[in-house]
Amino acid sequence: MLFWGKRRIIAALIAPLLAAGCSVGPNFVPPDPQLPQTSFMGDKGVGAADPRLPPPTDPAWWAVFRDPILTDLERRVADANLDVRTATIRLAQSRFQRGVTAAAAFPSINGDAKYTRELYSQNGIISLLSGLLGPSAGSFNPGALNEYNVGFDASWELDLWGKVRRQVEAADAQVDQAADQRRDALVSSLAELARDYIQLRGVQTQIRIANDNLKVGRDILQLAQERQQRGLQNALDVENAAAQVESIRAQLPTLQQQESQYINALSLLLDEPPGALQSELRRPKLVPPAPPRVPLGIPSELARRRPDIRAAEAQLHAATADIGVAVGAFYPSVQLNGTVGFDALDIKNLWKGSSLQYMVGPSVTLPIFAGGRLKSTLELRDAQQQEAAITYHKTVLQAWHDVVNALVAYRLEQNRRARLRAQADHSRQALALARTRYIDGVTEFLSVLDAERSLLQAEQQHATSTTNVSLNLVQLFKALGGGWELTFPDLPATTEVAISDRR
Repeated sequence: MLFWGKRRIIAALIAPLLAAGCSVGPNFVPPDPQLPQTSFMGDKGVGAADPRLPPPTDPAWWAVFRDPILTDLERRVADANLDVRTATIRLAQSRFQRGVTAAAAFPSINGDAKYTRELYSQNGIISLLSGLLGPSAGSFNPGALNEYNVGFDASWELDLWGKVRRQVEAADAQVDQAADQRRDALVSSLAELARDYIQLRGVQTQIRIANDNLKVGRDILQLAQERQQRGLQNALDVENAAAQVESIRAQLPTLQQQESQYINALSLLLDEPPGALQSELRRPKLVPPAPPRVPLGIPSELARRRPDIRAAEAQLHAATADIGVAVGAFYPSVQLNGTVGFDALDIKNLWKGSSLQYMVGPSVTLPIFAGGRLKSTLELRDAQQQEAAITYHKTVLQAWHDVVNALVAYRLEQNRRARLRAQADHSRQALALARTRYIDGVTEFLSVLDAERSLLQAEQQHATSTTNVSLNLVQLFKALGGGWELTFPDLPATTEVAISDRR
């Protein structure tokens, strides 16, 4: 009977140690993004991966525009952009926080040294000692005392239930989330730079069109003035032609203001003062042309390419690990404590063996009543995990919508641009015919002005559509998550030595 009692005691002591390899709480299972396998549209038609095109694995997607200035600007974003640099600092902070969390798995050792000089009051506890010693001892007065103490203390909480391991797991997931948020900042900055650059070239094209039409308007005005001098035309036609010239000229200040704003926007993205890129970008260039077809890749790979989806998954992972931390708070806490030191009233005796003193022993803390705090914390972590799961699902769904919307906009705008190009060609022919017929006296001058206005409007719409095609392609590349795979901004020089990338 005594033998079985000892076995139960030994088993009770060993059981927590055997459980040390386990961690309480649920294990994280990566969620299924539930994205289609063949086509973003859900079928094998529009939005399907084109086997004739390479997969979208090139992070330098802006190279499809074949614009060396754009390529040079994009290469400078990772190191110069302030949002990316801020996200890099936050990544460093998360790694430092992970180190703080992981330190709980190791013993804590502190050294201390102390010297005190103390004089006891004769009317205090010393008076009681005098009474105990009796009248023969007289008045007991030890005088001022010196005390020297040197030693160290150590404590170590045993992670029997995996609570600390869950904390480290959550911290690791938060590091992953910060890393993906940095990637997302980089992707956004790359796309924003491309958008501003394309819009700049679009405005410069609008300025060129306005100047070309201004020249045409002046020619028509000169024609009207010459015919008036010969008595073939009245002053009304001349005034209408002059008004048309001023109307075109009035568009230039607004377009020039937009040109300056886009150059400054690009300067801000590259951490430059206003006007710093004037010499590089003031010379007009055409809008970078977009290719007719672009690689889409397999839709199911979108969850690996989009940094915001990866960040949402890491957030869900951290929330799942936090549940394990909350569960671990219900279990006993076992801590090993120890103190070793030397204590003496005379410094000459401090390092003698007789001055040694120590205290060693375990302590166990068992939560009995906390007013519902532990239960409420667990329920809170469970609710946060459910919220993170919904956030992940919404992020994936939003990414899917982004790709489809950008893809549809890109293809339909290409069709619209073709129709507008044809309209501009017809308007140009109509203006030439109207001028010829006016010179021959077959038609009125108003027909010439109407044809001129129609040509200006058609050319402006075609230029705007050309800009929108390239902008929609940028949005499509951003929606596909491209632009970060091989491009990582460096950590600050003050932290990069102390931090190692877990990836």
